[in-house]
Amino acid sequence: MDAQIQSDLHIVTGAFGFSGKYITRRLLDAGRRVRTLTNSPRRRNPFGETVEVHPLDFDDAERLAESLRGAAVLYNTYWVRYNRAGFRQATAVENTAKLFRAAKNAGVGRVVHVSITNPSIDSPLDYFFGKARLERMLIDSGLPYSILRPAVFFGREGVLINNIAWVL
Repeated sequence: MDAQIQSDLHIVTGAFGFSGKYITRRLLDAGRRVRTLTNSPRRRNPFGETVEVHPLDFDDAERLAESLRGAAVLYNTYWVRYNRAGFRQATAVENTAKLFRAAKNAGVGRVVHVSITNPSIDSPLDYFFGKARLERMLIDSGLPYSILRPAVFFGREGVLINNIAWVL
């Protein structure tokens, strides 16, 4: 078996965000070594020194691959919920494609990719279309992978479910 696959290093994109935080907590509780790749290195780190922090640098392919080197698993939660000025879902697709290429170059053992229920290349909605494109890229990458398709995430600080509960 490949030495990298036997590694105890698990990498989570966005470990300080909503879903990434919960994945990271479970990994730490299981005794795994965790590194995060984040666009928000100054964001409050609820894990202190137990999580190694690296920038999520899509513009430097070599640096991105180096930050992934030695990982048994990459948990990809990177995405943008809404198109907005200066950052669009199409950009998130391009960036995630770079992340998958870097993971392949770094020899990452497996990618666990968080998608969405019913992604479709035929969707007129950027969100679902973009998620479908990423799934296809990951499948075609040659990397071992798992794709998660949650309908919704919820937790204490989750906005969607809390807003629905408030309205009811």
